[in-house]
Order: sequence, then structure tokens, then C-alpha cells
Amino acid sequence: MPENPTGTEPTGTEPTGAEPTGTVPALPDWIVPRPRLTDQLARGVRGPLTVVVGPVGAGKTALALEWAHTRRPPWPLAWVACDGPAEHPGVFWQRVFGALGAAGVVLPEPAAGEDVPLLVATLAARLNAHGEPSVLVLDDFQPALDSPIARGVTHLLRHAPDALRLVVLARRDPPLHLYRGRLTSEVTEVRTADLAFDDREAAALLAQHGIDVTRQTVSTLRRRADGWAAGLRLAAMSMEKCGDPERFVAQLAGDDEAISSYLVEEVLDQQSPGMRRLLLTTSVLDRVNAELAAELAGDADGSLFAGLVRENSFLRPVGQGWYRCHQMFADVLRTCLRHETPGLVAPLHRRAAVWLDGHGLLTDAVRHLLAADDWDAAARLVVRRLAVGQVLGLARRGLPVDAARQPAEERAADAPESVLLAAAVARTRGDDPACARNLERSARLLDELPPGEEDRAARCRLTHAVIRMDRLRCRDPRLARAAAADAESAGARVPHALLAERPEVTALILSVRGAGELRAGCLKAAQVSLTGGLKAAGAAGNGALRRDCLVELALLEALRGRFRAADELTAQATQPPMPPWTAGEPPRATLHLVRAWGALARGDPVRARHELTYSQGVLGKGSDEFLAEIGGVVARVAGTLERGGRGPDAVAEAVAVSRLPQSVQRIVAPTCARLLGPAHARRAATAGPPPEPSAPMDVPTERLSARERDVLDRLAQMMTTEEIADELYLSVNTVKTHLKSVYRKLAVSRRSAAVRRARELQIL
Repeated sequence: MPENPTGTEPTGTEPTGAEPTGTVPALPDWIVPRPRLTDQLARGVRGPLTVVVGPVGAGKTALALEWAHTRRPPWPLAWVACDGPAEHPGVFWQRVFGALGAAGVVLPEPAAGEDVPLLVATLAARLNAHGEPSVLVLDDFQPALDSPIARGVTHLLRHAPDALRLVVLARRDPPLHLYRGRLTSEVTEVRTADLAFDDREAAALLAQHGIDVTRQTVSTLRRRADGWAAGLRLAAMSMEKCGDPERFVAQLAGDDEAISSYLVEEVLDQQSPGMRRLLLTTSVLDRVNAELAAELAGDADGSLFAGLVRENSFLRPVGQGWYRCHQMFADVLRTCLRHETPGLVAPLHRRAAVWLDGHGLLTDAVRHLLAADDWDAAARLVVRRLAVGQVLGLARRGLPVDAARQPAEERAADAPESVLLAAAVARTRGDDPACARNLERSARLLDELPPGEEDRAARCRLTHAVIRMDRLRCRDPRLARAAAADAESAGARVPHALLAERPEVTALILSVRGAGELRAGCLKAAQVSLTGGLKAAGAAGNGALRRDCLVELALLEALRGRFRAADELTAQATQPPMPPWTAGEPPRATLHLVRAWGALARGDPVRARHELTYSQGVLGKGSDEFLAEIGGVVARVAGTLERGGRGPDAVAEAVAVSRLPQSVQRIVAPTCARLLGPAHARRAATAGPPPEPSAPMDVPTERLSARERDVLDRLAQMMTTEEIADELYLSVNTVKTHLKSVYRKLAVSRRSAAVRRARELQIL
């Protein structure tokens, strides 16, 4: 099998220059056409140096052959197949002279044993005198740093810059002062990422083997192989032998026999003993840097890391000194590590976790502890770092705790941290009975902690309270508020700096506390808590908590009679990038209740009753007496408006019969008085007949046309009338006509109101 297998022979591509000379190998019939890369080589060869760097099997030679046969320049082209690191200077320069001579460059026969510097100087002089550039391809060029060959080729490039076009194919960066060439834009580089096959090229390769699979399967295979040409070819050969190619791709791993044998023979077995140990030891990592490599492999083998990075193209830089190993190669290395030293795998994961945790990389540390099957250590780390919010999905970045792992209750864990993590995992997978059992069990274990472990106990109790709050806030607001009080008590006993790093915990506590303060009638305190929760939720990247705080603040503003502010807050809570609502979320009941207040403020009691119906439908799945009482006030005010009633008696009746706290009644009464004033009564009496009961609540009576929706969508993007007209290929007058129709159907008179109304109706 060739080193760089890449597919079928190109078709329909005519050569742009003369046929290659005898020094260029023949074009194999398995080549896959890659015009995006041959174009890059054709442009690069106009300069003095082109470098194609990639791991074994990446398709370097195949690409150069396709370019040489289909896109070669109208200059002499010489091809030299090198012997890799074992190249002898005398043999190398004889091959260079011979290849250039075969390509048509008149050169003297080099004398045996001739001094290399003199030989290179002679070659440079002859190339400069040739009259036209010459192209020299060095395949598998791997000289050692500062070796005679490296110095000679560097000298040749420096003294024949206009006469020589050098194309180097190598597994690592050649020692040819690439940085100097980059500064002067005199070097063109094609690297591993460029050589990676795309989906089209991968499909062409599979087609050569008679394999016809879906596009999704091709894409999966290409991603699994990281676009590596040899991996795709070997996978295709294996797929020819199996009866179910789709299943093969779904199960493909680097330990496939053909792939693993190829990589072991071509890469791993070619390394020195120290380099081999370094590769195997660091294979447990998803990404590695020099310091972490030394931590796992020891100082002696770790000191080889710089050479490993320099000489192995299977390691790709991912920024800031970190590198990622090619996925299939990493799988092969891990398989070899398990077979050769199975007892070393778990300790390596634990050592990596300690280092990563010490450098602030909690997510990676937890992943390695779980890979070592050390649930207890992972749980201790999560609780110690107060990272339960990440497990529960409350933070911007989650923690990789596999919900399918064996629960702690089946492990007979005696540590409260392990049981708490099991409770959090049960919560994430929706297993409420398991979550409740683990919470109860962890509470008993917390009571049994010995004296002198106050800090550990505080972190465990805070974790316990956070899980309870997350579980109860949509189920039992009263118990959730008790959990929030416990969380605040425990939080006061943990380091403030650590808690400040967990805004998701603060956001959850403040949102639950603020909702409780509102229901207790502590309105000013509720506003402070909810505003703080809103800010903390934004810092944590938690859209759901931010949305809940906005809705509670909107209810507070509605109770105070500030309906415009309430409308603005509900608009913020329902527009992207806020997460979508689910049917049974109590905050959705609050949203509809605020909208009902807004409908009353507009003198539309029928609309208010529709909103109340939706609110009560959500409340039927929960227990929030406060919202139910507010809904009762709204219903009585709406009924009074429908009957045309008004006056102090109606206000008093609407508020006094409720079981709301006195402080809430004191602010709701003036609000109801304004709603039941003469102006609102007259508006209600002249509002006309109510809509048909069967008409859906969340759509306008007259539906928008497709073009009106297009205009409305761009209106929401803050586009001007002229910009809308330009994008939709309409006249400005036509856009204005559509806008008038949209305003009429949505019963609004301004752009902002139209957008807000459309979001309320879920049109946008």
C-alpha cells in the first residue's frame, strides 16, 4: 500500500505544462482529484520554497504527483526520493544532480568524495546560469537539524533564489529557516489541516472501493478519521469486507486491526524508547503541553516533548502551547498502553487530574478522575470547588459527568460528596425518586461528619441546598425558599472568593429568594434580590434563571401599576437568546399573569381572561398560592370592567377578599382603582363584541401573509424601510403598504409595538 493513499485518478483535468520527465513517478490510478490543493501548489511554486508537511499517510506524495502531472509549471521539474533521516550527504547530492540533469538542466558530473560546500556552490552557479527557473521536489525530506544536507539545501536556496523553486514533502518542519521565509512571504505551506480530506473527497475515495453510503455516514467517517487519507483508505478496505458499512462507521475506532497495525509499524515502532514511552504515557490526555507531559512521563522522558512536537505531525497545535493528538493515532496509543501496562492507566489519569485541577482546569480534571473510575475523588473535587451548578447545567460550561454511570447508592458510598454527586446526576437525567433518595441519604451522612471538618461540611451543605433548590423551585416554591435560606447560611461559611467564582449558585439563590420575598410582601427586598439574581444569571450564562428573574420583576412592576415597564421586562424574557418555555414551568404562569394585567391596563378584559386561562393551566401543575390570589384579583377586576362597574366599592371587593399580604394589598388597591376608573370603564363599554371563543389566543384574528411576515422579521432586525425594500427586492412604497397592514392586523401603531406584539403572539 502506498504511503499516502488518496483515491481515484483525476478525470477531466488536462495538464497545463509538458509531460513530466522520467524522474517524476507515474501517476497512480488511485489518486482522488484535489484541485483546491493543486492550485495552492501551483501558486506556491512561483516562489522559492513550498513546504508540504503532514504525518505519514496524509497524502503528501499523492498531492505532489497530481500537481506534477496536471498542473506542473513550464519549467524543468526534477523529483528526488529521499531516504529520510538516514540520508547520506554524498548520495543525496548525487541524486539531486542526476534528477536536475534528467530534467534538462546542464550540470557537470559530481566527483566522488567532492567537498559538499563546493558542490553546492557549483550547483547554485549552474542554476543561475541556466536562464530559467528549475523546480526541485524533495520527497520524504527529513535531515537532522544543522546536518550537512540541511546546511547545503539552505545555502542553495540563499544563493539561487530566482533560479530554484524548491518543493519539500516532509513529516515535520524541514530545517530550512522557515520563520525567515514567513517574514518575507517567500514560503508557501500546506499543512496537516490543509491535507485533511473533506466530505466530497472522502466520498470519492469510498466510491473507488464500491462503497455507497449516506452523506451523513461519509461525514461521520471523515470526522472520525480527522480527514486522514490513510485512515480513510484503510477504513474503506475494511468496509469492503464487512456486510454493513454504516454500522462499521458507527463503531470505527483507532483499534481497527488494519489501522492500528499501520500506525504501529509506520509511526510508533520508528520512535526511540524514550519517545515511545512519552507517546504512550501522554495518550491518556485529550490535549497536552510540555509541563503536563513532564508531570506524567517524568523529567527525563518529558524533556523529549519539544522534539516530539517538532518531529511528529500527528500532534497538532491548538494554541497557547497545547497540542492535540490525531484521534485515530491517540486511540492506537491508548490501546497499546492498556495492553502493555494496564496498571498504569488509572494512576496516569489521577496524576493528570491533580495537575489540571491545580492549574484551574476543573472540567478536564473531573473527566480524568471519571476515566480512572474514581467516582469518589471526582465527587470530592466537585463539592470542594462548589461546581455542582455545572453538573446541574446552571452554568455556561457543564461538567462531563456521565449520567449513565453507576449511581453512588449502588456503590455503597459512605462519603456525603459521592452521594451528593449521585443526586445531582439523577436530577440531570430526570430521575426524581433517585435524586430525593440521595439527598435524604447525604443529609444523614452530613450529620455524621466528625468535628473539625467545618469547611467540608459547609461546602457539602451548600451543595445539598443547591440541588434542593434546583429540584424544588418549579415544584414547591415554599420548600425551595427554605433551601435558599440553607444555601445562604452555608455560603456564609465558605470562602467568599470561591463563591464569587460560581455566579450560577448566587443567581439561583437570589432568584429563589427574590420570588419568596415578593410573595411575602417584601417588595423592595424582592426587587434588590431579583435584580442581583438577574446580573448573576447573566454572568453565569444561565438564560433560564435570567428569564425567571425578568418575569418576577415584571410581575412586581405590574402590581405597582407600572405596566409599560412590565411589558418591556416580559418582552426581554421572551425574545432570543432566551431559552424556550416548557409547558409546566411556573414562571410561565407568571408571564401570562403579567400579560393579563397589561390587558386590563389597555381596557381589554376579554384578553385578560384568556391570559388568566393560560396562567391557571400552568398553575394547575404546581402550587403557588400567591399567583393564584393575584389571578383572582385580576379575574374580579376583569369581570367588573366587563359589567361596566367602577368605583371604590369594586376596588375594595376585588382586593380585600384576597389572601395577599397587607403590603401587597396596599399597592394593588391603587392599581385596581386606576384600572376601574371612569376612562377604563368607558373604554370597556365601547370595546365591541369579544372575539369568538374558539379563536386561538396566541394568533391575531387576521393572519399575516407570507410577505408581511418577511417584512415583520426584518423589522425585528432593526432594518430601515429602505433596507427592507432592498433586501426583499420591493419598492419602498410597497414595504410601507405591508407595514400598514401589519400594524392594522396586530392592532398597533409603531414599529416597536409591532415587534413586541409579534413576539407575544409567537409570530417571530
